[in-house]
Amino acid sequence: MLTNEEKAYIAGIIDGEGSIMLTKFHSNEFHAPCVSIASTTLELLQWIKDKTNTGVIRRKKNYDTERHKDCFSYTLRYNDAINFLEMISPYLVIESKKRRALMILNEYKSLTPRNGRYSEELLEKKREFYERFIALK
Repeated sequence: MLTNEEKAYIAGIIDGEGSIMLTKFHSNEFHAPCVSIASTTLELLQWIKDKTNTGVIRRKKNYDTERHKDCFSYTLRYNDAINFLEMISPYLVIESKKRRALMILNEYKSLTPRNGRYSEELLEKKREFYERFIALK
């Protein structure tokens, strides 16, 4: 269980180095929640992963090892991303990231049927949600 201070610290990392997105993971799926943090400090990402008990850390491709440090990416997807956002959203400071987090938390699940079958009306609402989401700056 994370303390409020740890949640606030992680929210600060998201505010500074993180992304809150809707991403297509498979070509036949709709865009789904994704949270990621890129960092050259593997220890930081490992600490977050250990504290949250979820997510994946991957090494990013380094095309110029002479001039650039190795970089890593910590990623949460689907329900893991939603649960993560529930935990940290009260502590987000950057307005656009806070609005994106709240949109996912308040609307995403109601627009996503568990069986994957969309009515025309729900499909239109899902498309409209995605357009509003990507329009946030």
